[in-house]
Amino acid sequence: MNTSLPRKPSPGVDVEAQEAIAELLQQLRSELAVAQLPSRTDQIQAQAAQVAAARAALEQATWKLDQKSVLATKAGRVYDTLYREGEWVAAGNPVVRMLPPSNVKVRFFVPQTIVGGLAIGRAVALQCDGCGADIPATLTYVSNEAEFTPPIIYSNETRSKLVFMVEARPSADNATRLHPGQPVSVTLK
Repeated sequence: MNTSLPRKPSPGVDVEAQEAIAELLQQLRSELAVAQLPSRTDQIQAQAAQVAAARAALEQATWKLDQKSVLATKAGRVYDTLYREGEWVAAGNPVVRMLPPSNVKVRFFVPQTIVGGLAIGRAVALQCDGCGADIPATLTYVSNEAEFTPPIIYSNETRSKLVFMVEARPSADNATRLHPGQPVSVTLK
């Protein structure tokens, strides 16, 4: 390659600009020559291997951190904390108990005179202190077995003491207005 430039400036070209271009051209040719040196390729490959090793170490550290952090699969209310900070937790044990809004249910008991008129899917209204307006819910379970309340021995005279367990679920939007164990009143619609 001929790297020399003509000594005489080209007509219409600034001499200083032509010299700056010549210097830049010489610098680029020098950098290209250094990049093509035989040991340079080995250095680049060694650096690429170090970068790959660092990425692998980062991925492994991220995986280890992810194994120690557990995220809830659903949003919900924490209603019980099983361990406190500083306590030892065995692998695989839950730390908190969560209640997603879709799992909120109201369990109540109805006398045997009413249970015959109940069907799954029937609408009910729930009322509670501090809840504001009625909370609409739908019956999802009606027990087939009677229970006594209070616990006494069954006889024909105590037949009116039989009750049946019924469960109703509010919509997920309204479920957040209820709290586990909260007393409620139920009105059949």
